[in-house]
Amino acid sequence: MITQTIRNIFRINLNVKKSENVLIFTDRISIKEVLEEADSCRRERLRDIALLFSEIGKGFCKNVFYHEYSATGNHGAEPPEELWGMAFGEKSLKTLKEERLLNPLIRKKIHRSETEKIEYIVSKYRKYAVAAVIALSNYSTSHTRFRDLLTRICGARYASMPLFDASMLEGAMNVNWKALERTTKNIAMKVNKSEFVEIKTPNGTQISFSKKGRKAQSDTGILTKPGAFGNLPAGEVYLAPVEGTANGKLVIEWAPTRQLKSPITLTVKKGLVSMVSGTEEYADYLRAKLSERKENANIAELGIGTNNMAKRPDNILESEKIFGTIHIALGDNSSFGGNINTPFHQDFVFFSPTVTLFRQGSKKETLMLGGKFCGKPD
Repeated sequence: MITQTIRNIFRINLNVKKSENVLIFTDRISIKEVLEEADSCRRERLRDIALLFSEIGKGFCKNVFYHEYSATGNHGAEPPEELWGMAFGEKSLKTLKEERLLNPLIRKKIHRSETEKIEYIVSKYRKYAVAAVIALSNYSTSHTRFRDLLTRICGARYASMPLFDASMLEGAMNVNWKALERTTKNIAMKVNKSEFVEIKTPNGTQISFSKKGRKAQSDTGILTKPGAFGNLPAGEVYLAPVEGTANGKLVIEWAPTRQLKSPITLTVKKGLVSMVSGTEEYADYLRAKLSERKENANIAELGIGTNNMAKRPDNILESEKIFGTIHIALGDNSSFGGNINTPFHQDFVFFSPTVTLFRQGSKKETLMLGGKFCGKPD
């Protein structure tokens, strides 16, 4: 089943053609990382999975470009220079370096005035870019300029698979893709009729924010159109809340890959996490990350899970897709409609949520009640 599911990723999810070049990459454990044995083993298996993808992919396309690099340590951090060259082509890479744009781009220190110049260069040499990407790095590249330029400017199809585990090939990836697409798009349509969102969960989480002018997008796993982007496993509706509008508190019970020993509470004021409360060791990690940059404290994303085959709560790639959950992310949202650009993006999943949507004129609709959708989501 595992090899067949991988073949389906090339054939169904990405619709890879014999004439195309495909980039597959992963990241190695860096010397700065201190990991528990279980997570270290998962990371080693992730490399094996990436190599298996590379071998199977050779039967579907013209060339498979495979690359490994030392892990960046952060979700949302830009990948290293070598990968930019493989993805966009050497001419694009050379020009970006000559114009002294690549280093600030990778460091996420680029000024808005330089964005048009970068996009012009990438567009000029877009014919040298790869047609499809399978991103099997442990640390997510979803919310990066790397991914955004590849999909939006070059038209590459991009499957982002951070924290991937082999078990997902037999679980969350073994889903009815057509039904998932229908359900996800229908939920997104309902969300897009609203301007304000309020969320409450049984563990004490309560947060509200404006989404006025922001579009909810659908991650369906069908990445066949030019520029298509999403996670695999797929199954979520997601949007960037309007910066500065989120208020409330988030009670976190799950870190990205484990259940916390005790809950952590994030106090949210005017769109930013203003306080991290809790004695769990993960709270210290969050305090350190939020102190690095003010932007890291931004309430970056609301996501709604739509995959009825997703079950695991201990891996955020899958848990944020669980049908009837929501997730909230901190940090970068520049790649999906927001204005915050920072090398950090971290999601947290919340169970049994009640989600209320407010339309113009204060008309409201309950989208979810205790983790169950009101009415048929499909």
